[in-house]
Amino acid sequence: MPIELKQSAAMSRDMETARQSLVSKMLRWTPEQGLQETALDGVDLIRSDEATSCVSSVYEPSLGFLVQGKKTLQLGDKEISYGPLNYVASSVHLPVLGHVENASPDHPFLAIRLIIDPQEVTDLVLELGDKAPELEAEFECPEINCGLAVAQMDAGMLDAVSRLVGLLDSPADAPILAPLARREIIYRALMGDMGARMRKFASVDSQANRISRVIAVLKDRFSEPLRVSDLADEANMSESSLYHSFKQVTRMSPLQFQKKLRLHEARRLMLTEGIEAASASYRVGYESPSHFSREYSRLFGLPPRADVSKLRGEQRVPA
Repeated sequence: MPIELKQSAAMSRDMETARQSLVSKMLRWTPEQGLQETALDGVDLIRSDEATSCVSSVYEPSLGFLVQGKKTLQLGDKEISYGPLNYVASSVHLPVLGHVENASPDHPFLAIRLIIDPQEVTDLVLELGDKAPELEAEFECPEINCGLAVAQMDAGMLDAVSRLVGLLDSPADAPILAPLARREIIYRALMGDMGARMRKFASVDSQANRISRVIAVLKDRFSEPLRVSDLADEANMSESSLYHSFKQVTRMSPLQFQKKLRLHEARRLMLTEGIEAASASYRVGYESPSHFSREYSRLFGLPPRADVSKLRGEQRVPA
């Protein structure tokens, strides 16, 4: 069953006014569709003027704030649909599918991506100590360990996000105030509905944190042959425990995760470095170009050459 977090019917007039103000700020800085990098470190703005088909991408550890429109994400067997004033937390690198709904030139999809250094979260968790609310034991469940989740923005979070985006209009103030706004946003996430989940990934002794270390190894060594026993040793876990916990966090097996990382890197190599599909397949660890081509087509919907040609001819909206 898909997880859908709907906008509350009782959203206050003040919240809606603040959201519309943020929409106006974003429209000034997103003249075209696609992902717009900004002068603020780790802050990207995303716009789409139309609904999109499913796009495959790898999410970095980040917070994603949806300001206008609707979007659906799929991570393995988990589906999340969310709309205005919802935000998504990706606690680790995750390969996802996503598509934009309900967008038009007059009412574009608008979102903000804030890239998060996991150390920022860890430092703030340590500073907060026991001030951060804990998850009630009776509500503990495997879902809390998933690396992708959605929550509702409150007035404080919306205000902090709006002030951060507003600094694009005040470049002289940004070097001092942007880091403060970032810290406030992370603080409000930790103190809100997302806090228990984020703290699990920051806690050194937690299963979620151990899996995040395994994901870091896979990301750095995805082209090497995969041995689950080596990954289990890295996390100080048994192989069966690693497999079970890895699937809780990523909704896929370590082998499936590695395959998606390989295919995304091959796509990047062909698109940005102009190398041929066969060479890209060898670079990312495939032994057979034909096997690579089949798996590439299965993930991206087109053979490598056709997919890259299509991407070069259009401006993509990230998943």
